[in-house]
Amino acid sequence: MKATMPLPASDHDIDQAPYYLRTNDEVQQFEAAFKARLPVMLKGPTGCGKTRFVEYMAHRLERPLVTVSCHEDLFASDLLGRYLLKNDETVWVDGPLTTAVRTGAICYLDEIVEARKDTTVVIHPLTDNRRQLSIDKKGETIQAHPDFMMVISFNPGYQSVLKDLKQSTRQRFISLVFQYPDEAHEAEIVAHEGHIDPEIAARLVALAARIRRIREQGLTEGASTRLLIYAALLIRGGIDPVKACRSAICQPLTDDERLQETMEELIRDFF
Repeated sequence: MKATMPLPASDHDIDQAPYYLRTNDEVQQFEAAFKARLPVMLKGPTGCGKTRFVEYMAHRLERPLVTVSCHEDLFASDLLGRYLLKNDETVWVDGPLTTAVRTGAICYLDEIVEARKDTTVVIHPLTDNRRQLSIDKKGETIQAHPDFMMVISFNPGYQSVLKDLKQSTRQRFISLVFQYPDEAHEAEIVAHEGHIDPEIAARLVALAARIRRIREQGLTEGASTRLLIYAALLIRGGIDPVKACRSAICQPLTDDERLQETMEELIRDFF
């Protein structure tokens, strides 16, 4: 039996700076947390830029980034690692969390409330003064690399009794709250990322603002900046703006015909 080496940190480097438009003091707060070795929790609606922000900060801080998209079938072994049979030998293969702890990467657990509760417990010793990771299967306790950082994200709008973040987890993190950018900043983002004329980007953003106001009618989530960029890319590709908005915004948001009709009317007001 032998152990494999963790994946090299360079495998997770972000070579080019991702496009990110600052909206507040989130960059300064994240940098301060990194220097103080504090874990960070990002709260905000779907598609508002949380993941892009983490990528931007990883590049800015010159740290590799290990991202895990959480889901209900995510087990502790998926984070820590497991023994595998390779060439008639049993070898240990580090999971993404263990890799990040060893190499001093930023570990980003996206939508952590989707993960099993017994899985998220493994991060607790990493998010207090111990900064340790215990791997019971190996009988090993790893002291986190000085540059290791834990970042998690979740969407408060999807909280429920069954899917909420325990206080025992919440109170281990500092929290940065994200919202959709103001219309001027969001239009700039959509124009840049969607490669379209600023005037069309401004219309898409104005449309999104109207859609976000009808949430009380039964819409679970408002139109995200991500969906606006998708619509912009379709428009740039030659798709009629009304059809592009229908495919990129209306259909993904809901299957309710009444709400779709309402959004269709709004689209025709702007296009």
